[in-house]
Amino acid sequence: MGSEEERIAIEKEKVLMVGAGGIGCELLKTLALTGFKHIHLIDMDTIEVSNLNRQFLFRKSHVGQSKAKVAREAVLKFRPGVDIVAHHGNVKNAEFDIDFFKQFSVVLNGLDNLEARRHVNRLCLAAGVPLVESGTTGYLGQVTVHINGKTECYECQPKPAPKSYPVCTITSTPSKLIHCIVWAKELALAKLFGDKSQANELDVRPSVLADAKADTNEVGNDADFFELRRGESTSQFAGRVFDRIFGYNIETALQNEDTWKARRRPDPLYLDKILPPEEFTAEENGNGEIENPTVSAMVTLGLKNPQKIWDVQENARVFLETIQLFFKRRSKDIGKLVFDKDDQLAVEFVTAAANLRAHSFGIPMQSLFEAKGMAGNIIHAIATTNACIAGLIVLEALKLLTKRTEQCRMTYCVEHPTRKMLLVPVEPAEPNPHCYVCSETPLVLEVNTVTATMRDVIEKVLKRKLGVDSPVIMQGSSLLYETGDDLEEDMAAHYASLLNKSLASYPTPITTGVVLTVEDYHQDFRCSLHVKHRETFDEEKEPDGMLITGDIASVVNTDDTLQPKIVADEDLSNKVENGHGDDDDDDDDMVMFTPETLAGAKRKLEEEESLPVEKRLKIEQLPAMS
Repeated sequence: MGSEEERIAIEKEKVLMVGAGGIGCELLKTLALTGFKHIHLIDMDTIEVSNLNRQFLFRKSHVGQSKAKVAREAVLKFRPGVDIVAHHGNVKNAEFDIDFFKQFSVVLNGLDNLEARRHVNRLCLAAGVPLVESGTTGYLGQVTVHINGKTECYECQPKPAPKSYPVCTITSTPSKLIHCIVWAKELALAKLFGDKSQANELDVRPSVLADAKADTNEVGNDADFFELRRGESTSQFAGRVFDRIFGYNIETALQNEDTWKARRRPDPLYLDKILPPEEFTAEENGNGEIENPTVSAMVTLGLKNPQKIWDVQENARVFLETIQLFFKRRSKDIGKLVFDKDDQLAVEFVTAAANLRAHSFGIPMQSLFEAKGMAGNIIHAIATTNACIAGLIVLEALKLLTKRTEQCRMTYCVEHPTRKMLLVPVEPAEPNPHCYVCSETPLVLEVNTVTATMRDVIEKVLKRKLGVDSPVIMQGSSLLYETGDDLEEDMAAHYASLLNKSLASYPTPITTGVVLTVEDYHQDFRCSLHVKHRETFDEEKEPDGMLITGDIASVVNTDDTLQPKIVADEDLSNKVENGHGDDDDDDDDMVMFTPETLAGAKRKLEEEESLPVEKRLKIEQLPAMS
């Protein structure tokens, strides 16, 4: 294939880009400069100040605007002849269905999370469109090619479920700062400012934000305690909450002597032991009339350096100030607040609350910069890595468009210590015959059918582990569950009434031997779950109380194929620590999918043409990426 044939292909064919973040900005620019004429771009995010250091198509004046639309306008300024269609929306939306994907010759992903990647993979399989995947973290990156029927699909290799910790660790015996951050996000922030009607699985343990054996007049009911009382100033409320969660609750936990026989005993913290009384006994009473989403406790307290680790007094001041500012400046958010890494005040609250709890339990505190990275699932990006990866995406797209699929490579940006190679190209693997996505082979669901509910299965297995967005569940010919805007009201109520029933108590009991068929019509996805009853689970290793086995496990640790174990920054954040990760609003370069199990893999690796004699070499050991 010559350059003329490439030119004709790229001017004629339509390509779809998903994601306009760090990689996406570089990719759109490179596509336009390479000569691509017909580009569609999907991104649901808006521009944040934190994007500007690497997403070079954006300027400060663009903050708050659509990434997709601004990226289009920026590129058209230096390539006005390119037909770029910008879609500001979630790629999971119904409008981006299989027929939409069929109009493109190739799909190029610059996404940031596992759920969206899975969704695009399934639509590409259904539409018969090749997919080029990508990801970066720091100096590391990768580009992978997926062709239906010829190479493995994106999900042919197992992606570990987001790491989660047992509830008792989070609420009772934290040993790492991430435990405290999860506690601050999912319990403290939610209790104070979130939707209190929503069930919180961290609430099932009585040791942290729950009542114990105490004078109910002093402590009050948990549901009422975290409400501003009549005549109470916001500073008084903040002080009352402080003493409750960092003082009284710790003392209550200490009453269980058995818990602390082999652990360091935590130290209760009370405000009057940390700050002068005048700092937390003011009588002002904010009415929340002034709304300002960018308000900051750091600004009002004169704390300028986000990389400085605050001492206990500073953390206490930030904790008190954030609560007061929410009531005085963000009152409209109270009752519906959800943590967002770009919400400065929420990040400040989580940092201070996590640090205070960490100090109580003898855990080193961290700066807001580090805490934000852990809480917001951030791995800090490097613009040059994004540019390299974007160039590699375009090279693979050119091969696909000119039918040179045999030349396609999975390329990993990682320095090989003995070969001195920065870019490691690897031949794509064949489709995995055990893949539950592209081969539809069955899975085994181990679950306690007496205690687990259908809601548990949907949330913890189908959505979190299998990436199903809109599940339809059948047992034989019986429809057990479905969702949709066109669903009749009485049927929707019927399915909802069964969600909290245990599997074994369904009209036709769901227990060992029962096969559940799961479908997602939007994704054109279908799989079978063979149910196996199991009484107990290891709370440390299996905190969900459910286990998917069979084909997912069977493809791990083979001797003769590349096994890229996909690892995001799960060790750092709520996406992993707390089992969440379905938001599409982080930067694509903040989640890195790396071939950690390259170590020990035996694989043919293509060398550059300039190398003497050998065109191929066997790699006996490649470095693990973290």
